[in-house]
Amino acid sequence: MIFRSQFHTFMRPWLACVLALSVSSVQATETLSLDNAVAQALAANPGLAAIEARAKALAEIPDQAGALPDPSLSVNILNLPLDSLSFTQEAMTQFQVGFSQALPYPGKLALRSQVASQEARAAGADVAEWRLMLVRDVKTVWWNLFYLDRALEVIARNQILLEQFVNVAETRYTVGRGLQQDILLAQLELSKLSDSAIRIHNRRENEVVRLNVLMDQAASQAIHLPAAVDERLPALNRPEVLQEQAKTARPKLMAQSERMGAARSRVDLAKKDYAPDFKVGAVYGLRSGSNPDGSRRADFGTLRFSMSLPLYTANKQDRAVDQRNAEWMQQKYRLHEQHNQVASQVQKALIDYRRSGEQAQLFQGEIIPQARQTVDAMMAGYQVSKVDFLNLVRSQTTLYNYETQYWSALSAANQALARLVAAVGEESVYE
Repeated sequence: MIFRSQFHTFMRPWLACVLALSVSSVQATETLSLDNAVAQALAANPGLAAIEARAKALAEIPDQAGALPDPSLSVNILNLPLDSLSFTQEAMTQFQVGFSQALPYPGKLALRSQVASQEARAAGADVAEWRLMLVRDVKTVWWNLFYLDRALEVIARNQILLEQFVNVAETRYTVGRGLQQDILLAQLELSKLSDSAIRIHNRRENEVVRLNVLMDQAASQAIHLPAAVDERLPALNRPEVLQEQAKTARPKLMAQSERMGAARSRVDLAKKDYAPDFKVGAVYGLRSGSNPDGSRRADFGTLRFSMSLPLYTANKQDRAVDQRNAEWMQQKYRLHEQHNQVASQVQKALIDYRRSGEQAQLFQGEIIPQARQTVDAMMAGYQVSKVDFLNLVRSQTTLYNYETQYWSALSAANQALARLVAAVGEESVYE
């Protein structure tokens, strides 16, 4: 009976922990479903809010870029005699009020507005891309948590079964039909399970922190997931269909296409700088006093026109065009690179989904039922002394490993599905 006492001394803290977790789960008023986690992250994530604010700011630039420069108002006193400071002493003394307006060469303002619009659309696509990545990350962490919860359940269930094995081994040992090492072996396996539980609990706490951060919650806030989900895995579109979808739906590619267009527009704008800019203005000169014949002095009017002279094109405009062409090529190559990256992401996610899905189906449909039958047969054989205790424990440990691997494969398949949706850029990836 000393072994039973040692077993209960060992198991008491762990069983108390399991009981506390069970009670807290029961007391939790709500469980965090996957859809709710995604919705909360989209509504509250500060990183997403920041990039949305950036896109909103950039959307205000096109109208500014396409507007004329502010006109200038000038006020002058012309030819004022310093000996008397009189406005009537000299005939050429004037009080002038002028107005001038800079006029960029036709087409420049439209191109500037076009560049700003393309950058704004790129920023809008960046928001959509960020949302995809946020949803992907939330789903990944959520499914990690779901797997870890199921792994803890499997551990708790296996601990109960191993306790039953201990009871059987103690009974057989008491009547002289069992061996002492059988009891020690079972207790060792219980210790291994407790070690696994500690490591999984630690991983779960880290994943809770990650999910809370994504949802803009306190890092220490408890998260409870549902105990069951729909374990069916949907069939997907053909790989070539998914690749075509990604080319048109992925916001990352849209954003880069807009940036490449903006770079092309900057080339055209640089070429426009070979043409001059203009400035027009008018000045009204008010004169005081009278002419020698007693008539009132007439006021003066002045019209002004000026233009820039692009004389240093070899050092300015030529270099600017070369610069803008190089920038356009950079964006063009980057778009090509991103097309390759997106195609790779789609293919990898699809491969991972199929592999994990096949593993999950194999564990659920064949391996786990066979392993359970093996455990039942081993238990029956052990009770009639036809199976040794070591093989019985090994069969139960194998079942535990298979059950854990099933939940891991199911979680991995759903995580791969989340990556695939993000890589394609839309939810319609199913047949």
